[in-house]
This record gives sequence, C-alpha cells and structure tokens, in this order.
Amino acid sequence: MMRFNVMFSSCVIIYALCFLLVCSPSWAVEGQCLDEQRHLLLHFKHNLSFYSSSESESGVPVWLSSWDLNTDCCRSWEGVECNQIGEVIGLDLSNKSIVGSTDGLASLFHLSHLQGLNLGYNHFNSAIPSGFDRLPYLTHLNLSNSGFVGQIPIGISRLARLVSLDLSSFDDYALKLESPNLRMLVGNLSELRELGLDFVNISSDKERNEWAQIFSSSLPKLQVLSLSSCSLSGPFDPSLSKLRSLSELWLAQNNFSAEIPEFFGSFSNLTVLHLTNCGLQGKFPQNIFKLPKLKHLHLSLNPMLKGSLPEFPQYNSLQFLILSSSSFSGELPSSIGNLKYLSKLDLFNCHFNGSIPPTVTNLSQLLYLDLSSNSFTGPIPSLSLSKNLTLIDLSNNLLSGLIPHFDPGDFKNLVNLYLQNNSLNGSIPSSLFTLPSLKKLDLSLNQISGSLGEFPVDSLLQLETLDLSSNKLGGAVPLSIFNITSLKVVALSSNQFNGTLEFRKFEALNNISNLDLSGNLLSVSASGVNSALLPQLITLKLSSCNLKVVPQFLRNQSKLIYLDLSNNNIGGNIPSWMENIGDGSINYLNLSCNSLENPERPFSNGSFRELSVLDLHSNRFQGPIPILPPSASFLDYSKNNLSIIPISIGSSLSTAIFLSLASNNIHGNLPGSLCQAAGNIQVLDLSNNSFSGAIPSCPGGIGGPLRVINLRRNHLSGTMNAVFREDCALRTIDLSENRFEGEVSRSLGNCAKLEVLNIGNNQFSGTFPHWLGTLSQLRVLVLRSNHFHGPIGIPQLNYTFSMLQIFDISYNKFRGNVPVAYFSSWKSMRNDEDETELMAKHQILKYSFFEFSSFYYQDEVTVTSKGLEMELGKILTIFTSLDLSNNEFEGAIPEEIGNLKALHVMNLSRNAFTGPIPSSIGNLKQLESLDLSRNQLSGMIPSELTGLTFLSVLNLSYNNLEGKIPLGRQFDTFEESSYKGNNGLCGRPLSKNCTAVVDQHTHGNRADDDHKDGLCEALKFLFSDCTDNKSEFKWQLIVTALGFGVGNGIACWSVLVFYGFCSKRKSRRHRRNRHPRNRL
Repeated sequence: MMRFNVMFSSCVIIYALCFLLVCSPSWAVEGQCLDEQRHLLLHFKHNLSFYSSSESESGVPVWLSSWDLNTDCCRSWEGVECNQIGEVIGLDLSNKSIVGSTDGLASLFHLSHLQGLNLGYNHFNSAIPSGFDRLPYLTHLNLSNSGFVGQIPIGISRLARLVSLDLSSFDDYALKLESPNLRMLVGNLSELRELGLDFVNISSDKERNEWAQIFSSSLPKLQVLSLSSCSLSGPFDPSLSKLRSLSELWLAQNNFSAEIPEFFGSFSNLTVLHLTNCGLQGKFPQNIFKLPKLKHLHLSLNPMLKGSLPEFPQYNSLQFLILSSSSFSGELPSSIGNLKYLSKLDLFNCHFNGSIPPTVTNLSQLLYLDLSSNSFTGPIPSLSLSKNLTLIDLSNNLLSGLIPHFDPGDFKNLVNLYLQNNSLNGSIPSSLFTLPSLKKLDLSLNQISGSLGEFPVDSLLQLETLDLSSNKLGGAVPLSIFNITSLKVVALSSNQFNGTLEFRKFEALNNISNLDLSGNLLSVSASGVNSALLPQLITLKLSSCNLKVVPQFLRNQSKLIYLDLSNNNIGGNIPSWMENIGDGSINYLNLSCNSLENPERPFSNGSFRELSVLDLHSNRFQGPIPILPPSASFLDYSKNNLSIIPISIGSSLSTAIFLSLASNNIHGNLPGSLCQAAGNIQVLDLSNNSFSGAIPSCPGGIGGPLRVINLRRNHLSGTMNAVFREDCALRTIDLSENRFEGEVSRSLGNCAKLEVLNIGNNQFSGTFPHWLGTLSQLRVLVLRSNHFHGPIGIPQLNYTFSMLQIFDISYNKFRGNVPVAYFSSWKSMRNDEDETELMAKHQILKYSFFEFSSFYYQDEVTVTSKGLEMELGKILTIFTSLDLSNNEFEGAIPEEIGNLKALHVMNLSRNAFTGPIPSSIGNLKQLESLDLSRNQLSGMIPSELTGLTFLSVLNLSYNNLEGKIPLGRQFDTFEESSYKGNNGLCGRPLSKNCTAVVDQHTHGNRADDDHKDGLCEALKFLFSDCTDNKSEFKWQLIVTALGFGVGNGIACWSVLVFYGFCSKRKSRRHRRNRHPRNRL
C-alpha cells in the first residue's frame, strides 16, 4: 500500500520552498498572515471535533492551541504554510484525530491560493465534499485513510495542476469510482506524478481490465502508482511500458492471474515493485532483480510464481527482498553477499534448497532474516557482521550441525531467534543466554542433547519466550530458569529432563502465561504450593509428569483456559472445584490416560459452559457421562466403563464436531436424539459397545457434514434402511461385527468421497455390489464374513475401484472365476514403484478435522495376514491387500494377477482353484504374505517366486503340487508347514528327498495321519506366532478354524488338549524318523 502520510508532508514543504525560490527575491522571508486568511482558518477550527483522548484539559488539542487570533497564522500556527504576501498555500492536518462531518471544510475552499492540502489519517466518516475545483492552484491533495465514503466527487478531476493525489483507504471499497469513473477522474490530470487509489472500488469491469491503457494514455509523467486491492485483473497490458518514469508500482492484492511480462525489466527508474498476493504465475523475469535503482521487491503470497535468484552484481540497491509463500526455488547464490544495502530478506515458505552460503555474513545492513520453511541443509553460517539484526528465523528446514556462537556484542539488537524444526545437534551454546535484547528463543524440534547448565540471568531481562521442546536435553531443569522474571512462555516438553521438580520454584515467575513440562522423565510435585502461584497462567501442560493428584493450586487459576493433565497416575474422584477453573471459562481440558473416577458430586447445570475440547478417554469412569458441556466441539469418552448415555444427548451436541464413546459398556438402543447433531457432527464413533436394535432413521437421511461413522463391534441389527443423501460427504463407514442383514443400500452410491467401507462380519446378503465401483475415492472395501453369493461379474466402468488398496470379500459364497477384468482398473494395486519410493511418500489413511489443529480420526481395519487376523490401527496408503479366501472360486488363477505389483498381502486360500501357480506372481516384488492353501492347484512351484525378497509368510499347503521345492532367498526360511499336504513335493524343508525311493510302509503310516498333521501344524503356527512375536492372540480364530462352534470354554480346553497331543505325537514321530526302517 502506498505510504503518502510522511511523503506528502515533505512534498508540500519542498514545493512551497521551491515556489518561494522562484517567485520571491527573499525566499526566507515569510509574509505576515492576511486577516482574511486568518478568519477563514479560525472558522474552520470552530467546526472541528476531535477524539476526546487527543484533547487537552481545555478541550482543545495541544497542536490547535497555537491557532490563536492574536498570533500570526503564517509563522506560529502548526500545519500552516504561507507565501511571502501572507496567503495560505499549504495546510497539513494529517493524523490530528479529527472526527465528524465535513461541513467545516467548506471554509477551506475559500483559501483560493492553496497548493497543498493533507487531511489524511483522520476520522471524518462522511462523503468527500464537493468544491475542490475552487482550489485551482492545488498541486498536492491527500485525503487517504480518513474515513471518507461514497462517490469520489467530479471536482477533483478538474484540478489540472495536481502533481500528487492520494485517495487510498484502509476500509474495503468505502470510496468508489462510478461517476466519474476512472477514465474521467484522471483524463485531465496530465501533470500527475503520484496517484494512490488503494481499496477504491473501480465499479466498471472494463476499467478494472483496461487500467494500464487508461493510465498510460492520460498520465505520461506518472512516477508513483498505488492501486492495491482495487480488484484489477490481468494480464498486464503492454501499454504499461509507456510509463517510462515509473519509480514506485504498488499493485498488491489484485487478482491478475497472469505472468509478469519481461518489459517490467525495462523500468530503469523503478525503486519499488509491490506485487504481493496477486495470483502471479509463470516464471519471474530475472532481469528485474538487476534493475539498478530497485530497492523494494515484494512478491510474497504468490504460490504459483516460480523463479530463482540470479547472480547479483557487485553494486546492487536492493534493501527489501520479500518472496515469502511463493514457488521460488534453487540454491541461494553466493553473490547474495553483494547486496550490501539489504535490510530485509524474507524467503519464508518457498522451495529453496542447498546450503546457506557463507557470504550472507557480508550483509552488514541486515535487520530481518527469514529463511524458514524451505529445504536448506548444512550448518548455520556466521552472521556476526550483521550487527543490526533484530530477527533471525531459520526454522522448518533441514539444517544440521551445531548451533553457532552468538556473541552478545555482535547481536546486541537481536530480539527474536527461531531455529526450531531442524536437525541441529550438540549442546546449546551458553552465549545464547547472554544476548541483552533477546525476547523470543525457539530451539524446539531438533536433536539438541546434553544437560542445560546454569547460566547468568542478568543479561536476560527481556526474555519472554523460551521453547526447548522436542529435543534430547537431559538432567535437571536448571534453577536459572526460575529467576528470569520476564518469562511468559516456557516449553520444555518432550525431552529427557529428570528428577523431581517442585512447582513452588515457579513462585517468582508471575508473568508466565504458558507452561509446558509434558513428556519428560520428571516427577512434578505440586504439594504445598502457594494458592496464588502463576496468576497470569493461561495454558498449562503437565502430561506425563508422574502426577498423583490434581494440583490444588489450579482451583484459584482465574485465567486458565487450557489444561492438559493426561498420561499421569492421577486417581480418585474428579475434584468438584474443577468446574470453576478459569472462572468457569476453561476451553480445553484433557484428563485422559489416568485412573480418574466419577466426580465427587455431580457438576452443576451450566458448568464448563465455555469448554470446547474435552478428552476423558482411558480412565475409570462408570455409569453416566461425568461431564457433558453444552458447547463442546470435541468430546472423547472412549475406553472407560460408561454404561448410560442420556436419551436426550443430541440436544447437548449442538456444536459437537467429534464424539467418541468407543470401548465402553453402553447397552440399549442408539438414541434417536443423535439426529439432532446431524447438522454439525463430523466424526461419530460408538464402536466396541453393546448397542442393540436398529440404526435410528433420521429425517432427510444421512449426509451433511458427517465424515466418519463407526458402529463397529456392537449388537446392532436390522437392514441398512438408512438413506444416504445426495450431499453425502462421508469418508469412513464402519458397520462391521454387528448383526445387520439384507442387501447393501444403493444410496451408498451418493457418498462420492467415501474412502473406507467396512461391513464385514454381519449377515448381509445378495450379489456383489458392483455399483460401489463408481466411488472413485474408495480405498478400503471389506465385505468379509457375510452371506454374499454368486459371481463377481464384470466391472461397469473402466475406472472401477481405481483407488482400492484393501479388497476383502473372504468368508462368503462367491463363485465362478477370479474377476480378471477388475485387475486393470485397480491402479493403486498396480503401482510398480519400488518400496523406497513408496515409503518416501506414504501417508496414513485418516480424516483431519478442526482446521489448523492436530486433531484427526484414524481409520483401522482387520485383515488376514501371516496366518492371523490383524487389526491395522494405521492404514498406510501404500499398504495393499487382496483377500478372496473361503469362497467357492474355481478355475485357474489368472496370469494377470501378476500385474498387481503393489500387493503386500494376497490370500486365495480355501477355494477350488485348479491348474498351476502363475509364474507372474514373481512380479509382486512387495509381497509379504502369500496364502494359496487348500485349493486344487497342481504342477511345480514356479522358481520365479524365489525373487520375492519381502516374502515372510508362504502357505501352499493342501494342494496337488509336485516336484522339487525351489531354494534360495526367502524360500530357505520357510518351514515344512508351508508345503504340507502336497504328496508330490520333495526337497528341503520336507524330509522327502527328491532322489530317494520312500518306503511304502512309512508312507502309509504318514498318510493315515495327514488330517491330524495339518491341524497340528496350524495350531503350532498360531501358538508360536503369538509367543514369538508377542502379537495379540485371538481365541475366536482357533475356535472357528476347528469348527467347535458351541461353548468357548469347552472349545479352548479341547484346543489345549489337542495341542498337547500334537506336541507328544510330534515327539514320538521325531524319534521314529531318527531311525527309519528303510533308507537308500
């Protein structure tokens, strides 16, 4: 935005002096004020009003007290300039707190010799009065930022002698150009050299597009042009190049959506180019950097603007180089050290990389250095010659090495030092704690280690922020910190500080508003603390601090709005006084992962009225919900023992975005009042409870803002009668492990953004819902353990399930051939990038909510891998799984399955597949688990499978395979159980030698026990996997596998007995095999 407020006053004075030089033989002699001029000014004075804060005791501003009838207006009155004959030629009343109407301005129009008028930065809040055309000698007019509104009067367009005109405003489009329009306003102002119209509403779309032609044709002498926030559009017309005298061009906050033309590099007089937030595109012309007079270059907030820094010549005038939040990239040239006059360098949030050149130390005039949020590497260079630096921000890069020494003599003006989120290591140099002007020090999110020793605090009289969080600092917290009385923010979280920390040590720090000690090895003790401790406290984070009780001093914290006491050992009842923390205005409360029980007494109605985030998960609450704030956005009650929720709970969720009651013991039907929260709730998780009955039918159906609904592991029943609205924006639907039946609702097709659909372990029926293939964002589809039947069919569209990464239709009655036609459209499973490339860009499938926060809901799903059911608590976008097991598929496994190169898990077991194992499976280089057991496969095991270097589980048992088992790589690690039940196989790890003639008697004895052997090996595999890997053991898997079905206690006992039998039998056979009867 154009800065005329200072410049204008100077221009008026200089112009007046020049006028006197030309027109007066003695320019130093100022004429005596004419009575007529004095009376006009006094009349104007009597019509002025001011903000009361600007008035003196007499009710008149101090500056206006000089305007006295008995004094000379030319020589004594502030803001008044006269010529040699006593005529007023200049009037500067800028920033004088003038308010009210402009009626009194009419008297100024009688000052017919006025050449300069500055009324900027006042508060008239009315229309610009007409009558300016009565000032024919006016050359400088400044009405900027004074609250003027409405149409700009046509009289201003008649001031043909105007050299400088500023009508800019801070208010969005308070002034407008309609009649006269822009062309009419400037058409007669050919002498104009400076024009400011910031935030003026140029009503005509045509003029907003043709602004360059208008100015270039009407204002040939223009030097300063300021049109920020005028809704101008691009592209830049070539006629703009005619303004050869341009020295300042301010066009910020317009939407040009265009490239910067090369002719900008021909403005040889240009000193200021301000194009912030203009939607600029393409590559920035490098010749602009080399304009000899350019001092200010502002290109920030243009994310589509690309470019790189040139080699700067030795003599360059740049003072401000601001490229933040653009797409400039590449390395900083070493010639950046040639910018001797540079005072501000802001490259925040660009794409620069490489090391910071050591030549930056030559920037001796530097005041402000921001290179944050790039990809700079290497060490931090010395900046000791930049003795005027007030800010250094190198955060959010890839910098490494030690933090350099900061000599207090060289950095005596340094106020802010931000080095967070890098890879800096070593210890913290003690010199950092000797910088006399330092207010903010942030070293968080690095690899800084060692203990933080004591340091002198005499030099840290101004330090307000100390953030050392997320490092590797250890030892005791130094006592020096408790003596820096100016501290407001202290963050020591996520380090390895240890020992006992007495909270009373903070008694001298009365200014602290934010304190974070979470995630250390500290034992914080708050006993015996003064109740008036930390009176300014707003945020307190004491997560993982080995607290045993809720600190008593919190009951007197009147300003506290954020409290985190999670992951401690706090037991007993919630104190009743907690509802009064922050005078009842606490906004964030996290008591999760403790052993807290229900409140001492029920909280009063209306308590926690300002609470927005409440996290009580993983405690010992029982019965009803202990705290139900009326206006919360985030509510997590999961992993407790709650059994009751109010029927009217929906009326308390009018502002809720997230609600989790998962993993409790809640019985009964889902409350119909939940429908009342449908207008705002985004995540609803009621999983792992004992809800029963049908899903309530909400008026209008399911849709709106809802993104996640998880009803997993309940006793819900009925059909999927819910209607998913056309505006459905759901990302996750999990209805698994319930008792739903009937067909899948076709209205699911309205949920175009659906990523996870899990309806496994229910009683759904019907044929394969091929119409789900239209959901182009679907990544996880689980239909396992239902009553679906029939062939899969062929895809209806070429892009069917194109994003699918987990496809599980196991334990149904699907039949026919494998749906080869789908393989070509499963792009996520066909990705052939190697593991390194995939891991570099992997993400976790989750839904984020609360913009600008870290809150998110993480999806999970159960898959069968490595012989067991596993719960994936984190679904990586690179994880892919195909499970067709336990169906009635038949025919050959198609060779095309080898195109699914991104597969990690493939399970085709327990079907009726015939023919050979496709050699193309050897193409699945990411495969970790392959189960083809219990089919009717024949032929030899393809040697190509030995190239699967990630394969850790292989099960080919109980088929009709024959020949020698391939050896090498992973195949050398598989045990006999992987090949059991294939009588034609031989070679390691089987005891059957491919060149031996096996004794028929021995063979006959083994054949009698094939079924038992298979069962024993399965049990051995399951038990050993759980024991060796300490993974979760699932009894229901074994019960189901054995088919006992009734009475889990009997079933498990039978399993244990049978497993014992297997062990003894194996021991007997081992002894028998040591002495075979016949061996060649």
